[in-house]
Amino acid sequence: MQQQELIPHLFRTEFGRITAVLCKSFGFQNITIAEDITSETFLTALNIWPYKGIPDNPQAWLYTVAKNKAKNILARQQIFNEKISPALQTEQPVQEVMEIDLTDRNITDSQLQMLFAVCNPSIPPEGQIGLALRILCGFGIDEIAHAFLTNKETINKRLFRAKEKLRTGGVKMEFPAKNELNSRLQPVLTTLYLLFNEGYYSETDNEILRKDLCDEAMRLVKMLISYPLTNKPEVNVLFALMCFQASRFKARIDKNGEVILYDDQDENLWDKQLIQNGALYLDKASQGDSLSKYHIEAGIAYWHTIKTDTIEKWENILHLYNHLLAIEYSPIAALNRTYALAKVNGNAVAIAEAEKLGLVNNHFYHTLLGELYKGTDALKAKDHLLQALRLAKTDRDRKTIYAKIEAL
Repeated sequence: MQQQELIPHLFRTEFGRITAVLCKSFGFQNITIAEDITSETFLTALNIWPYKGIPDNPQAWLYTVAKNKAKNILARQQIFNEKISPALQTEQPVQEVMEIDLTDRNITDSQLQMLFAVCNPSIPPEGQIGLALRILCGFGIDEIAHAFLTNKETINKRLFRAKEKLRTGGVKMEFPAKNELNSRLQPVLTTLYLLFNEGYYSETDNEILRKDLCDEAMRLVKMLISYPLTNKPEVNVLFALMCFQASRFKARIDKNGEVILYDDQDENLWDKQLIQNGALYLDKASQGDSLSKYHIEAGIAYWHTIKTDTIEKWENILHLYNHLLAIEYSPIAALNRTYALAKVNGNAVAIAEAEKLGLVNNHFYHTLLGELYKGTDALKAKDHLLQALRLAKTDRDRKTIYAKIEAL
C-alpha cells in the first residue's frame, strides 16, 4: 500500500483502537484528551513518514508514539492535577496509570467496552451513531456530517452533548454484568443496524462513504461475535443480514454511478463469499428459541440472494414481511411488502394496499405506485413518477426515476 493510502487506512482502522484504550485509562471525563492524543499521533506520522519512510511495522509505531504522548501528558504535573487526577476511575498510583496497555487483548476489550458505553440508553440514537462513527470507526466530522446530510456544526453539537452524557452520567468503560447483558445488548445492536442502514440506504451520492459505513458496522458486529458472552443468536443473525445485503453492493451501481434496480442487477457481480457467510451465520443464529426482527429481515434478505423469480420465493418473502409487521410495524416495511404482494397476488391488490399507507411525502411510495400502475394506467404511473422525481433527495435517485418516466 502506497504512503498516501496507508495513513488514511491506518487512521480508519487504528484511531478507534487507540482512543478506546486511552479512554479506558483516563476515563470519559477526559475523552477529548484521548482523541487529541490519537489525532496528534497521526499528525506526527504525516509529518515524519514522508521524510524518514514508512516504519517496518506502522501499527506498532503508532501505538508507541501514542503511548509516549500519553505518558508525556501524564507527566506534566499541572495537567495531571487539574484535568486527569480527579477523574481517574481507580486509585492506582501514578506510575501504574502511566502504563498504557496496548496489547491486542486490551485493545479488543476496550473497543467492546467503548461500544457498550456509547450505546448507553441515556444517549439519543443519533448521538450513539455519531460517537460510534467518531470514536470507534475513526470518521472525521466532515464525513459524519456528509453521512447524515447535515453540517459540521450540527454534528459537533451532537457529539458534544453525547460526550457530556458520558462525562456526567457516571458511564463506565466496562462489560455489563451478566444479568444486564441482554438488555444492554439491544441498543448496541440497534445502533449497529442503523449504522449499516445509513450506508446501505444512504441518501448521499458518495459511494465510497456508503460502503465504509457498512464495512464498519460489520466489523463491530463481528467483534461482538468474537466475545463469548455476546456471541448470541441475534448478533449472528444481524451479521448474516449484513452479509446478504452487502453481497449486492457492486451490482447496485453502474459505472456511471446510477442505481441498478434489483431485477436488472447482474447476478455475476454478487459476492458469493458474502452470501455463503450470511448462510453460515444464519444457520448459527437458528440455535435456541430466540426470534428477533433481525431473523426475519435476514430471511427476507436470504430469499433476495436467489435471483430466479419463482412464486415460492415471493410467497416466502410475503410471509416473512407479514411476520415482521406483526412484531414491529414500520411504514417502510409495509411499503416493501406491497412489492412482494404484487408478485404473488397481482398489481391491483398491491396498489390497493400501497395506497392505504398514504406515504405521499415519500419518493419510494410514488416510485412503487408508478411501477405498479405502469401496465394499466400510464397517466397515473407518470403522475406518481413525477411526484417521486420532485421528492427525491439525490441526483442518483432522480436519474433512476427520470429513466422510468422516459420508458413509459
